[in-house]
Amino acid sequence: MAAAFIADGAREHLLAAAPEIAHSANTKIEVRGLTRVSDKDVRILSKVNVDIPKGVIMGVIGPSGSGKSTFLRALNRLWEPPSGTVFLDGVDICEVDVLSLRRKVGMLFQLPVLFEGNIYIYIYIYIYIYIYELKLEDFVVRFIYFVIAGTVADNIRYGPQLMGKKLSDNEIYKLLSLADLDSSFYSKSGGELSVGQAQRVALARTLANEPEVLLLDEPTSALDPISTQNIEDVLVKLKKDRGMTIVMVSHSIKQIQRIADLVCLLVNGEIVEILEPHRLSEAKHPMAQTFLQLSN
Repeated sequence: MAAAFIADGAREHLLAAAPEIAHSANTKIEVRGLTRVSDKDVRILSKVNVDIPKGVIMGVIGPSGSGKSTFLRALNRLWEPPSGTVFLDGVDICEVDVLSLRRKVGMLFQLPVLFEGNIYIYIYIYIYIYIYELKLEDFVVRFIYFVIAGTVADNIRYGPQLMGKKLSDNEIYKLLSLADLDSSFYSKSGGELSVGQAQRVALARTLANEPEVLLLDEPTSALDPISTQNIEDVLVKLKKDRGMTIVMVSHSIKQIQRIADLVCLLVNGEIVEILEPHRLSEAKHPMAQTFLQLSN
């Protein structure tokens, strides 16, 4: 699919110029004029326009501080984008219930956090009160489940449980398999896992919600080469077998070249290039050229 977009003049199409452009059936996410300014009046994102096709892996790269994570987090409202700037299947995400949105648009962070032990209670409280902004009664329900959740299976069941669905053992095994883990992990606790294994459990937990889109913020930066390859293989399989749309921030040019269909170059809060991985050397923006040269 990515090749078809390139053949049609992807740079002009994907770097959409105006908010009023009609939704395309081949587009999963549309971003129109997305801007964010910090509390100190520093512009983090500046009028970002981009279309993300269905069923592709889009890599987002660029210098540190260029707004990559901020851009990614807007796509499932980990910060609240202005109305009319981010669309999922043609629908303004600001008009969608935030928890429903985050089931459709799952996210995997740089470091996995599994539900186990008192050390995570404070992280949990922060995420659900300050980021998810849940009402107190909603938080209490989730907190009670959190306290008793400890094994890998408990973690994977967590999201569906909140929707009133109990996953069977076989469903847990299938999700573990999707994340390239065998059934022996079912009853393990977080303390028994390596960082790479914990990251794959976190991925299985996200997949349990049956997301249509997966966002990843440098998911392999803390992993060894073998664990990194395992995660990359899983992502490619999800794209091929499930048609999942994946948006991944990475500092690794080589990683993006291995698995991405399209590469989005973000510089100083602006998307300056969208290219196929093998055409990265054709980037025209001076800062993008410098970044790519130094990265290689």
